Amino acid sequence: MSLADVRALYRGEEVTLTREKMAGAHQVVGVVISDPSSGNFPSNQVIIQNTRRKLTRGIVLQFGTPSSTPLVVGDSVVVETEGAALKSINGALHITGLQPSAVTKVKSGITVNPRTVSLEALVNKPGDYEGTLVKIVAGNITPTPTRTSTYSGDKQMTDGNGNNIILHTQSTATFAQERLWPSATYTGVPLAGVNPQAQTPTLLLSLRSINDVEDQSGPLYPGFPETFDNPSLVKDSYNMNPLRGVVDNTIDFSTGSWKLFYSIVGQTPGRDRFTGTWGIRMQDGRPANQSPYVQMNFDLPNGASKVTYIYGAYYTDASSTWWIEYSQDKGKTWKKVGPTMTEAGNWTRTATVLMDISGPVRFRLFKQGLGANNPPAVFNGRFAFDNFAVYAGVE
Repeated sequence: MSLADVRALYRGEEVTLTREKMAGAHQVVGVVISDPSSGNFPSNQVIIQNTRRKLTRGIVLQFGTPSSTPLVVGDSVVVETEGAALKSINGALHITGLQPSAVTKVKSGITVNPRTVSLEALVNKPGDYEGTLVKIVAGNITPTPTRTSTYSGDKQMTDGNGNNIILHTQSTATFAQERLWPSATYTGVPLAGVNPQAQTPTLLLSLRSINDVEDQSGPLYPGFPETFDNPSLVKDSYNMNPLRGVVDNTIDFSTGSWKLFYSIVGQTPGRDRFTGTWGIRMQDGRPANQSPYVQMNFDLPNGASKVTYIYGAYYTDASSTWWIEYSQDKGKTWKKVGPTMTEAGNWTRTATVLMDISGPVRFRLFKQGLGANNPPAVFNGRFAFDNFAVYAGVE
């Protein structure tokens, strides 16, 4: 039986798993995604996930005693479930009452790629991700950790938009005393739990090792990410096109004043790429060879260690070519930082650009003018992005 179907059997009360209740099935299969050897997962628990009918779901296998047959990340297993119990422990679904002999390893070394997910999606649809391997880009720890802060304990992670979970690290974890950075990209396993401060339901994200931490940086600047949400705007009024008589495209968003050049504030669901109600849409090859950009008209005081944003092609448009630029002379001159990007499709992804800039700085997203879109020779479709975030320099 798929783990999605097993999870669906739970209706608020403990369920004894029988062939009758499982429509004749008596086994589940999955790939191990937890790592008890790291010390950050209970030794009597193993977390598995599988994908059936395009649904990826996971569950905790709980044994009465620590398993005598060690299982590691990437092991494919078959689990005999007849007579075991499906129950909720602190909100997380477990299959309990298992003996080590109920689990048979059939293969090792399977690669499980994490699903990249936003904190907003985790908070709003926890059941879609609980007990599976996920990657959270630019998770921000609040309050901001100091140089001596470590992973040990429960730390609140936020996206700056009011979505919060807990980064949970056992004191016994092999990386518990490693330095905790203000922001990083985390790969781990979320499980339902309780916020230790507020005593309210939340998700607890557990890492498998220090290798699950990437793109460490300084703290997110207050007020960011910029979501470009301003309901008073009329989206077509800010496309700076002299042919249409538009000469002033400076807009005040929540973080400050921004300039939009051959770019507009878009709000078409399924076409523009945004997480709130608005996002930025940049022009394609009309008029020819113009290079759209969206730039800050203000400086941030403490340098920068990272920029992140979500992006994709507008609707079904072709991809384009773009990059991030910065200025330290109040916008008189601009320098490229990070890679040239050329991949954008009918999806939303997160870009992360690492840097080491000291002193006051401002940024812009610059889309290269390539002329009229003409695949396969020229890819220059409309480009959309949102949630532009800047992280201060590292102390």
